[in-house]
Amino acid sequence: MSEHLEILDQVQSTVIDLAIQFGPKVVVAIAIIIAGVYIGRWIGNISNKALTKINLEPPVQELLVRIIRIIVLGMFTIMALQNLGIQLLPLIAGLGVAGAGVALAMQGVLGNIMAGLTIIFTKPFRVGEYISIGEEEGQVENISLFSTVLGHYDQSQVVIPNRKIVGEILHNFGEIRQLDINVGVAYDTDLDKALAIINEILQKNPRVLKEPQAIVTTNKLATSSIEIAVKPWIKVPDYIFAKGEITKAIVESFRSENIVIPFSQHEIRILENKSIESEMKT
Repeated sequence: MSEHLEILDQVQSTVIDLAIQFGPKVVVAIAIIIAGVYIGRWIGNISNKALTKINLEPPVQELLVRIIRIIVLGMFTIMALQNLGIQLLPLIAGLGVAGAGVALAMQGVLGNIMAGLTIIFTKPFRVGEYISIGEEEGQVENISLFSTVLGHYDQSQVVIPNRKIVGEILHNFGEIRQLDINVGVAYDTDLDKALAIINEILQKNPRVLKEPQAIVTTNKLATSSIEIAVKPWIKVPDYIFAKGEITKAIVESFRSENIVIPFSQHEIRILENKSIESEMKT
């Protein structure tokens, strides 16, 4: 029984000694971390206001603010550990070696992050714009540090790693696109009448933008027709629908006004070689 009491006394005295020795340091370390949390939030709020002026995409802006807060909290955590007397140099050296290995193993991910930062700050395109990259095209739905998401008219999505975008030829159509419809009419057509009908169709279609102004003009003298170029401006989501509506309206209006839309005709002549036929008979 006395031995157990002695052990308890030793444990109690050890705890008291540790509390006396490290108690104030632990309290100070906790205070430093709490201060880091509040200062991190404060700096994060300031950074958020500054980034708002740059017009970054909301998800990217939120991510950058979080990174800033984590960095500030990390600095205060290091100060707290130093206050406790923990040697950080061996830890930092070990983390450096481990970080080099991780960087080699995650070259693709890091490449996407660097490319994502390039896209974010150079702004070659924004959410809502229609772009074409290589063989892929679509409306930009999301931009993150790792990838860019394009939406198609069939409701599918294409996720492109950012490193595949930076350095490639990119065509940014913006938030509006210009339709390119070619309509052929017969050579004896009253062109002024045909152009007036098309302009009226464009004015009545609610999907056609008033500005920029649509282009309707004769474009080409083809083999069997005179081609009229119809190029109105449309919002990206309305592109396919507007093209179908305008084409249908032109065909129906021309038909009702007896304006002929000719189709290509090819004449094939079959020549009979009588001399060859006579030789084959003999």
